[in-house]
Amino acid sequence: MATAGPVCGPISSYSRVRILHLVQTRSDRTIGELSDATGLHANTVREHLQRLIDGGYVIAQTEHRTVRGRPRTLYSAATGAPGASSPVARDKAKAAAARGDLLRRILPAAASDLGRDADAQLDALIEHLEESGFEPVVDDVQLTVDLAPCPHAAARPEDRPVLCRVHLILMQGVLAEAGGPLTAECVRGETASECTVQLGDLRGVTHGMA
Repeated sequence: MATAGPVCGPISSYSRVRILHLVQTRSDRTIGELSDATGLHANTVREHLQRLIDGGYVIAQTEHRTVRGRPRTLYSAATGAPGASSPVARDKAKAAAARGDLLRRILPAAASDLGRDADAQLDALIEHLEESGFEPVVDDVQLTVDLAPCPHAAARPEDRPVLCRVHLILMQGVLAEAGGPLTAECVRGETASECTVQLGDLRGVTHGMA
């Protein structure tokens, strides 16, 4: 039986997951707000935010003030939507698509029946999940992504809903950033032994049916 690899990348720390969850649920957070919500020192929050920015998961903007005083830095999730997109995330998506195109030129059989845009989205999604410590198995007929075993399996059971929610939103952002018809609809199972992402196709194409 395969074992999950070590949790790695910018969201390897549950503290960073908590911070990311907060900026996903509301944009334009300040370090003070995040420090109060997590109980972490402001300098620790700042360090975690920088890791998330470097990973393409968070964007920082300077607030526009109409009163005197030093403007604050506001932090939001990089969702892939216009105005909420990270240059790091855009570069990752482009690089993943380029590597995928090269592979499919060498091995044409590696292409799916979904089309180039959807293939590029899957390229970006797979690289994101591997960076996060998963060993994703994609079924491009049923449009599912098997994430078992989960590298977060050792997390406290009460933490799993937040972990799964954060990862789902990240996957939605990665697919949106890559651009194409595929979306991440939900995570099924959410246990250490069963965790499957159901993808959707905005073109209304039915997959996996006779």
